[in-house]
Amino acid sequence: MSNPVFTVTCKDTRSAARAGVLHTARGIVETPVFMPVGTMATVKAVSQQDLLEEVKATIILSNAYHLYIRPGMDILRKAGGLHKFMNTNLPILTDSGGYQVYSLSPSRKIKDDGVEFTSYLDGRKHFFTPETVIDIQRTIGSDIMMPLDECAPYPAEYSYVKKSVKLTHRWLRRSADYFYAPQSSEETVSEKGRKVLHFGIVQGGTYSDLREESAKTVAGINLDGNAIGGLSVGEPADEMYAMTEKVCRHLPEEKPRYLMGVGKPENLLESISLGIDMFDCVMPTRNARNGWIFTRNGIINLINSKWKDDFSELDPDGATFVDSYYSKAYVRHLLHCKEILGAQICTLHNLAFYIWLMGEARRHIIEGDFATWKKEMVINVTRRL
Repeated sequence: MSNPVFTVTCKDTRSAARAGVLHTARGIVETPVFMPVGTMATVKAVSQQDLLEEVKATIILSNAYHLYIRPGMDILRKAGGLHKFMNTNLPILTDSGGYQVYSLSPSRKIKDDGVEFTSYLDGRKHFFTPETVIDIQRTIGSDIMMPLDECAPYPAEYSYVKKSVKLTHRWLRRSADYFYAPQSSEETVSEKGRKVLHFGIVQGGTYSDLREESAKTVAGINLDGNAIGGLSVGEPADEMYAMTEKVCRHLPEEKPRYLMGVGKPENLLESISLGIDMFDCVMPTRNARNGWIFTRNGIINLINSKWKDDFSELDPDGATFVDSYYSKAYVRHLLHCKEILGAQICTLHNLAFYIWLMGEARRHIIEGDFATWKKEMVINVTRRL
């Protein structure tokens, strides 16, 4: 293959961690990588300029379901796609919206050919199929497309999860057939002439045999990359790691592995050691709006009164201008007053920290001491300061 989608450039000798390069239609993405979540065409409280210059994001995630509901496909079509609409040239991965259909629409009806649901916005009925979800993401202009899948709840009975996995596999085959069909070839090329990517999703809950079956099936369809869904939905961390490790054994090494919706800094580090390359999660932005900031030395809850007269820098080891420009006391004051600036400052800090953490993981993989560094860093980032 002359132009591989993904190249592993270095492997850790004491774990399954690896450093790699993902080639997208809008440039390369070095892995491990964290993707800030821009669900509705924006990463909450962060401008596109700050994403580039302060956070130093190299790829972001958006959501096909939410964009389909609002602003709608007509607006995005007229805008020329999501990149032009939000004025960014960062690569964008779009989640198909399968999880949102199940979690936000109580009257959903899952059928063999797709899922019927009501809009949370106006109550109107809609129907998603594996094919229409691809069409929606083409209109969005996604660089990496995810297929329609069913994310089984946790906990769930074995019989339900088994049925759900079979349905997800049928939908994935339809999605892949439609995406790669010869008559659709022009639609899977970006405006810059590079091929758009299509990933598969492994499901199976916390049942080892179903996870293995799903991983083998998804790997066999031979997509551009592979994702692991349905974890970090309430199960204990040990179970999440066990399922991740089991799945990674069956996913091809030469393709990127994406663990969806995870999570805490320590979750990312442990999952990297299991062979994961890509992550997304709302945690750094959502927790920021509640006054929680992550640092290399531990977690700070700025709402606590202990910071009310602490005029030291927000984070002397931080990666953005806000870390030295503002004090803990001042940011705490903003948060208590519910001033928007407080959320903006904490969000910038948290996202930049996550990006920094992934960069450090990559550096230590390349330098050959990842396992030692990771063990110490997991202890550090879980401290409550």
